[in-house]
Amino acid sequence: MKKMTLLLALIALSVNLAWSQERNDRNFRIPLIGEKAPSFTANTTDGTINFPDDYGRNWKILFSHPQDFTPVCSTELLELANLQKEFEKMKVKIAVISTDNLDRHLQWKKSLEEIVYKGRPAQKIKFPLIADESLAVSKLYGMIHPETNNTKDVRGVFIIDPDNIIQAVFFYPMSVGRNTDELVRTVTALQAAKNENNLVPANWTAGNDLLISTPPVTDQSTEKVPDGYYKLSWYMWFQKNESTK
Repeated sequence: MKKMTLLLALIALSVNLAWSQERNDRNFRIPLIGEKAPSFTANTTDGTINFPDDYGRNWKILFSHPQDFTPVCSTELLELANLQKEFEKMKVKIAVISTDNLDRHLQWKKSLEEIVYKGRPAQKIKFPLIADESLAVSKLYGMIHPETNNTKDVRGVFIIDPDNIIQAVFFYPMSVGRNTDELVRTVTALQAAKNENNLVPANWTAGNDLLISTPPVTDQSTEKVPDGYYKLSWYMWFQKNESTK
């Protein structure tokens, strides 16, 4: 009886250790703002890519999906396709991850390119769909979590600057489509704030005035405000947009 009890205890211990190890193996960390974007090589609908190096000094958006042919993800890709020209003007390159294989990606892409969405003509998808069936990229970017065995959390967006530094991170649930206009606004804001003295206020859109981190005067007790600036308080100084000066 004692031997049987000991054997059962050893089996239980082995199972717990295996589960603990599995959890640890799946505890992948999300890279944070200010960190270097993790590099990877992968097969895509446009051939093999080395990310982010192949995109040079452009801004990059890495946009991930848990599965092809899902309704929410399909609308997101159609919206990204609609913004391709705008992203090109902003010198932004897009790469999309989906956890299915390359053949399924090609089928999904072909189907999407035949859809008329919101009354807009069907459009060619010019950005690559990365085949991540091994989940290697999803793990590298921290999108496989220890509490789940599926890919439902592969819904991240990483905005990466020309130096390959992560500048913004977004995550959405499977039931809610991402706002692609917000991605345009965020990149535009990041580019506008590239001067270290510039900051972007809430709900800012292109053409609006920017906040500044350091006032243009040393003595704030004076009422004198230099041309091109205004203040709402000693801690809220704005620089006027060039077009509105």
